[in-house]
Amino acid sequence: MFTRKVYKDLLLDGLRHCINQKGLVLYGYVIMSNPMHLIISCNGTATLPEIMRDLKKYSSYRMIQEIKENVQESRRKWLLYLFAKAGQANSNNTNYQFWQRDNHPVLLHSNADELERKLNYIHQNPVRAGWVLEASAYLYSSAGNYGQMESVLQEVTLYQI
Repeated sequence: MFTRKVYKDLLLDGLRHCINQKGLVLYGYVIMSNPMHLIISCNGTATLPEIMRDLKKYSSYRMIQEIKENVQESRRKWLLYLFAKAGQANSNNTNYQFWQRDNHPVLLHSNADELERKLNYIHQNPVRAGWVLEASAYLYSSAGNYGQMESVLQEVTLYQI
């Protein structure tokens, strides 16, 4: 889904919404063409499952609307068909299901070595995919934040490594 810039940007909007309105703390991220990896915590009254639910709801609504309204989206009929079919299989939905129902959370302890390994792992995904030579060169990642690049798309709370 995230092969197009517009959908990655909408996902970043969803992250910003949850940071500003829900108490999401974002330490690291990478948005690939299919998976998205986040290193997060929360500092408000909402729990992480509630924040993830709201992120999915907010971003899926915006992306479905973009698909419907974007006349340049060559995959429109196919995407809407897939999302409608997934929505029919889920009794919790009325129309479309954009996100998979489950997440694959991994509890990270406040062990600095473990957090550094996880940050490095997610930041190296675009390098392993052959998209960039250095992690900090990939725009849709927090690697640039940790590499102290001047131009980043999304501010993060830097974990002191």
